[in-house]
Amino acid sequence: MSERIPDEMVEEIRKKTDIVDIISDYVQLKKQGRNYFGLCPFHGENSPSFSVSPEKQIFHCFGCGAGGNVYSFLMDHDGVSFKEAVAIAGSKIGMEISVPEDEPADDSVQNSKQLHKDQLEAHELLAKFYHHLLMNTKEGQHALEYMLQRGFTEDQLKQFRIGWALPSWDFTSELLKKRGFDLSSMEQAGLIIKRDNGSYFDRFRERIMFPVENDRGQIVAFSGRIIDAEKDEPKYLNSPETPLFQKNRILFNYHRARGAIRREQSAVLFEGFADVISSNEWAANGIATMGTSLSAQHISLIKKLTSQVILCYDGDQAGYEAAFKAAKEISSSGLNVKVALLPNGLDPDDYIQKKGGQAFKQEIIDSSVSEMAFKMHYYRSKNNLSTEDGRLSYIKSILKEIASLKGAIDKEFYIKQLSDEFNLSVEGLSNQLGSLMPTEQPQAAKEIQPPKAQGVFQRKSTLLPAYLTAERHLIAHMMANEDTAYTVQNLLSGKVMNKDEHQAIFIYLLAYYEEGHHSDAGAFVHKLPDRHLRAVATEINMMDINPEVGSDELNDYVAEVLKYQKLLKIKEKEVEEKEAERKNDFRKAAEIGMEIIHLRKALKR
Repeated sequence: MSERIPDEMVEEIRKKTDIVDIISDYVQLKKQGRNYFGLCPFHGENSPSFSVSPEKQIFHCFGCGAGGNVYSFLMDHDGVSFKEAVAIAGSKIGMEISVPEDEPADDSVQNSKQLHKDQLEAHELLAKFYHHLLMNTKEGQHALEYMLQRGFTEDQLKQFRIGWALPSWDFTSELLKKRGFDLSSMEQAGLIIKRDNGSYFDRFRERIMFPVENDRGQIVAFSGRIIDAEKDEPKYLNSPETPLFQKNRILFNYHRARGAIRREQSAVLFEGFADVISSNEWAANGIATMGTSLSAQHISLIKKLTSQVILCYDGDQAGYEAAFKAAKEISSSGLNVKVALLPNGLDPDDYIQKKGGQAFKQEIIDSSVSEMAFKMHYYRSKNNLSTEDGRLSYIKSILKEIASLKGAIDKEFYIKQLSDEFNLSVEGLSNQLGSLMPTEQPQAAKEIQPPKAQGVFQRKSTLLPAYLTAERHLIAHMMANEDTAYTVQNLLSGKVMNKDEHQAIFIYLLAYYEEGHHSDAGAFVHKLPDRHLRAVATEINMMDINPEVGSDELNDYVAEVLKYQKLLKIKEKEVEEKEAERKNDFRKAAEIGMEIIHLRKALKR
């Protein structure tokens, strides 16, 4: 049997952990009233329906129903076991605990987990060796001098764990073999390559090594840069796509930049990791794609932390093209986009080396322009404004972009700007703009369109029946106070709640108090054995209730619950009465009729 983490430790970590801090690493949260709201990380949405209660230490999504405490969140989001979730939460508050191994239920699953673990350990081992070779050996001296001459500091080299791969065909493969790693799995991880004769050789040789980390800070790949320009080899060589490493899911420096992105309320997106490293002191919220186009997964990662992206791509035509495409994709996802414009074909690293980091921060990042202003700059670069054709092409392109803007004030602002720049009438430009605007729907068609979802409670916009509302309030009060729980139990006098999930939570809650626990939403939710019950319980816990509930209010709720049961009983008797009449058993029908009369009288009382 596997060793358990003591319950006392589980509870201590949970109580000392702030669920808002944990979830803020994954979701951009904004305070509204007593709770925090953000976009749910478990399903796609554009309006925030994901709520976190710092008071109760629970979360709930009103869109998809996900809910629970800090452990539930980590288990569902990161796909980890309960023990691993406890370890992650513990590490956040300085309580490091070892995660005991589970009893293997299936050999293939266990082998897969071991393979994943070995590959991560191998990447970590090589990162340490590569870094040591660069910083502390004669073999790495030439590479170290090269990096320092390029403007990188020793602090940056240490912070990003940059290293050096020897000009050897088998240094890495032999090292991994000596350390007991299976070479076939190391080939699968992209660290070595298999020859036709079955032997292995190193993928990375004589290159500056940049470790690539996932959103949890685990090294999952490398990018190697050549320093001998005369060699007929690619400038950068990246690890291949592996189960650990998919380029469209990795943003370089994402795990380090989380805090800065939340503080600055924006992310600076670069084209390459060298720009991230060189600018890190002045733009700690910098991240980069890994030599691939911006993907929906990349945008989703950014969206968890901020609602604004500053694009800082190379200041040449290729950089403008890439920024134009990225800006469109980002803004269409609902994020605000700004663009930092670099002059004279410089890239961010060049600019920092030439003018310094402080100038880069003030003149480039802090002076970034709006998406529309960038588009005007972009179209100017593509048209010769000294010719009539070039000016007309530019004006038509800009009018199309203005037509896509949502705000009337924004449209008016840029129309006026075009008017002033080319000495054209506002009226003429507005008429041309009108022809580019999407055709309005007829009024009749508008009236039959289904209403758009509004606010975070759209899923619960339909009023619940009175008896269900009463049951939810009773459970909410019971979870808030153990004495109230026993009061409700007495008032129900052995009667059950009408909704199965409510009755199940009712029973588990009483058992929870019988075990000597006190009211604690996060702890109780953790005790529920079923994921669906946890979602229902957390949703109820998010309700605003009067903490000073009186006996009259509780009696009213219980009366509503029992009233529905009486109504069901009356309907049942009415069916029996009709069945008796159908069989011409009028005596039985009359007896049932009297029962119905008594039940209706009791209902009124």
